[in-house]
Amino acid sequence: MNPTRTYDYLALARERLFTAAADLTEVDYTREFRIGPGSLARTFTHMLISEWYYIERLLEREVPPYAEWPIKDEHPLPFSDLATTWRAQAESTRAAIASERDWSRPIVYRVTDDDRRLVRATCTAGDMLTQLALHEVHHRAQALNMLRQLGVSLEDIDFNAMMYDREFITEG
Repeated sequence: MNPTRTYDYLALARERLFTAAADLTEVDYTREFRIGPGSLARTFTHMLISEWYYIERLLEREVPPYAEWPIKDEHPLPFSDLATTWRAQAESTRAAIASERDWSRPIVYRVTDDDRRLVRATCTAGDMLTQLALHEVHHRAQALNMLRQLGVSLEDIDFNAMMYDREFITEG
């Protein structure tokens, strides 16, 4: 697996979501759904801050308590701010992924779980990248569902459709 290529795919697929969401009204962007975090605004914001969090952990930086985070799930960003913020973050995320030299390197950190218990979590750098990628795909599926319910459809954003080299051939 090529970690930067995996991230490039996530960013490319995300841009297609951004294109699909760009013309939505604020009402549609914040419309409540009974899936995922509940709206496109909250889903996209959650994806953005989760990526930030996973890269902070990959870089072994201390992550402040959630109350001190600059962006929070319950205060979703307007779409234009979110897209601008995430595109800038994507550059540093890709650089962090490209700089990793040992995907089997252990990462140990402390975190407070949903029940407010302090937990020591241990994973590898590869596990952290896997979580980043699969988490985004999980929430992207929810966002696609919301977009479809709003009457917006996207072309195929599967990895092979977007990342494989393809050449049209004619028989004969």
